[in-house]
Amino acid sequence: MTTSIKNILAAASLAALTVGASSAVAQTAGLTRSIVTRADVSVPGREAVVAKVEIAPGVVVGWHTHPGDEISYIQEGETELMVAGQPSRIVKAGEGFVIPAGTVHGAKNVGSTSVKLVGVYVIEKGQPLATPAAAPAQ
Repeated sequence: MTTSIKNILAAASLAALTVGASSAVAQTAGLTRSIVTRADVSVPGREAVVAKVEIAPGVVVGWHTHPGDEISYIQEGETELMVAGQPSRIVKAGEGFVIPAGTVHGAKNVGSTSVKLVGVYVIEKGQPLATPAAAPAQ
């Protein structure tokens, strides 16, 4: 299986993230996401989703977007964050990142231990948490 097909499959699995609170979702081998809570926010038509995410060593999270902003904090490990139109960068434990709504992005665990992070998503209500996206032109 080619890398681009693996990336597409990994991104497609992220669409399964619309399950209810407190349930664990396995999207692809080595990637787990547990929805901690979801609740309305002060902006009409938006909700916040808080999730615990774990990415095993070497796992690639395929290109995808969110229907709102992603605000994440790395608790353990390090990941290569890839954002369309930007050079990739390493984000380590104790650091965070923000991905604006609709921005195509992906990640890869480049360390020897699992990456554990907390992701907060402020998204449009009724929309899937993530949508697969084509890899950006290089």
